Amino acid sequence: MSDEELLRRASAVPRAVESRRKAKVAFMFLTRGGIPFRVLWERFFRGHDGLFSVYIHASPDGEEEPPEDSVFYRRRIPSKPVEWGRPSMLDAERRLLANALLDASNERFVLLSESCIPLFDFPTVYDYLIGSALSFVSSFDDPRKAGRGRYSRRMHPTVTSAEWRKGSQWFEVQRGLAVGIVSDRRYYPVFREHCRPPCYVDEHYLPTVVAKLAPGLNANRSVTWVDWMRSGSECVYSSNNNRTTASSCFLFARKFEASALGRLLLIADAAKRWNWH
Repeated sequence: MSDEELLRRASAVPRAVESRRKAKVAFMFLTRGGIPFRVLWERFFRGHDGLFSVYIHASPDGEEEPPEDSVFYRRRIPSKPVEWGRPSMLDAERRLLANALLDASNERFVLLSESCIPLFDFPTVYDYLIGSALSFVSSFDDPRKAGRGRYSRRMHPTVTSAEWRKGSQWFEVQRGLAVGIVSDRRYYPVFREHCRPPCYVDEHYLPTVVAKLAPGLNANRSVTWVDWMRSGSECVYSSNNNRTTASSCFLFARKFEASALGRLLLIADAAKRWNWH
């Protein structure tokens, strides 16, 4: 189906009845090719069927399918070429969200790249996300040229300079906000038309739109860090019951390049930390 039809259908899918279905986390991989840490992710997901869904947006001429027993087998959605920093990047993110929304059991949606890894085991990540009352979208006012300097006055009055925000591309959102993103017909055309390099739409669209549509439902931080580490400064965590301080602010980490040896060392470290057998 066309992107427009996909987005329309995704916007209309009702939320699953909680008493009948267990809430799932949708793991959405936006990749340039394969998933180099596939072994690590497969171990992460093992034994937790029914609590997660996997979606992959990859280059149309990407690598062959993984083995049939892999959680990544036949999880690639209909994809189109993507240019980093261009509107096609935003289109790919919305395409992933829309496909994931078609499953009414998906309640949380996290965007990851092929170089992302989980920093904790599945139960820890699942409980952290499902138990949160907020989404995790980095959104802040950057007064520098790389922030406010990218704003185009042609976006006014739909988006004003005071509303302009910047943030990390790697987000995690709850279902209600995901529906708002794929059903957006007001802000998306403005960003697609007027946010072109040196304005990078993946760094500004979601941070700005989320700040406008649901400021009280966002933690204003990402759960993905661009380094391989678990520790971080303390942050506020709002569960469905109360508001506390969390010592773990990041659930995933991303690094641009990794050698084969580096990947092996990382998997070995994860095996030790997660008590693999």
